[in-house]
Amino acid sequence: MASIERLGDEDYISLTTFKRNGTGVATPVWVMRDGGHLYVITQADSGKAKRLRNFSRVMVAPCDMRGRINGASVDATAELLDDSGTRHVQDLVTRKYGWRARAFAGLEGTRGAIQRVLRRPAGAGRVGIRITLSH
Repeated sequence: MASIERLGDEDYISLTTFKRNGTGVATPVWVMRDGGHLYVITQADSGKAKRLRNFSRVMVAPCDMRGRINGASVDATAELLDDSGTRHVQDLVTRKYGWRARAFAGLEGTRGAIQRVLRRPAGAGRVGIRITLSH
């Protein structure tokens, strides 16, 4: 079984969230570990955030940037964080991923500009997710 330390040391994990009908949707995400939890960050209006508002059960597994699993899946629970928790996760992202995180943040600014040109709302920003592995 994958440990929290091993998963936290990965560049990516596959985060599987579940639809109302029970179907799992796996997404490769950056992962950070702090204490006894894993953390990820996503757009507040993303599918995974919407699914987590309905079900806290998730599965996590080490993977590559394309989502190809390369280790055991682990049952876990996940919760969306408030603004303060999200800022903490953003700090963890910047600390672990450095220039990649800053470059990604720049691209997100571009995404917002494109959405304004297309007259689409940019969404509600980002939200941190705390993941607790099941024992």
